[in-house]
Amino acid sequence: MPILPGVAIVTGASRGIGRAIAAALAASGHRVVLSYRDREDQAANLVENIRAAGGEAVPVRADVGQPMEADALVRTALDTFGQVDVLVNNAGVHLPGVPLAAVRWEEWERLLRVNLSGPFRLIQAVIPQMRERRRGHTVNISSNVTQRFPAGRGPYAVSKVGLEAMTRILAEEEGPHGIRVNAIAPGPIRTDMLEESLKVMGPERAEAFIRSVPLGRPGQPEEIASVVVFLVSDAASFITGQVIYVNGGGPGG
Repeated sequence: MPILPGVAIVTGASRGIGRAIAAALAASGHRVVLSYRDREDQAANLVENIRAAGGEAVPVRADVGQPMEADALVRTALDTFGQVDVLVNNAGVHLPGVPLAAVRWEEWERLLRVNLSGPFRLIQAVIPQMRERRRGHTVNISSNVTQRFPAGRGPYAVSKVGLEAMTRILAEEEGPHGIRVNAIAPGPIRTDMLEESLKVMGPERAEAFIRSVPLGRPGQPEEIASVVVFLVSDAASFITGQVIYVNGGGPGG
């Protein structure tokens, strides 16, 4: 009986890093279930591109910060393909330029729901069938802010520190079940989120920030996607519980 290609869930896949990850996993042979929240046209375009290249992809509208929608995303993947081999927790929101003391409770709660509680819920939903099959991969998309702790990025940094802690703990707990769990912490990557952050910084600070990257430039979403593909491949079979910084050498302030 032929072995079917793996199945990957990628959250926040309509644009930016998530879009590049979904496309790269599809190109590597995975059947992809990609979630989006608002940009239905962009998600549909990505699915069309994947199918045109001979791959399989299913779009699912889901706000992963809502537990029932996160559960429904995993159910769709299981109902459609019968398994989930890869979970990429990429969906995230941020709140640049707001000091912690000025963050409204609603903003704090929303950010933690999407960035931390959403991945937690999705992981719990996929783990049982991964354990049953004794194989599976989770890749959590963190951020370089966990090294820098910049002012004005408090809630976002807190959520990503929590995500990295969850990564390390899950790797220890699930390793005996054949499941690997890693995180990628991008530096500045050319996405809408970066452009919003640079705008808040202002031209001079933004230019200095980019200059502080030793490689002298922002990264591209595809440079994160290629690391995801590596981590879920057999080439990374002895890698788990790691946070891999893909940041051009590490921006400064």
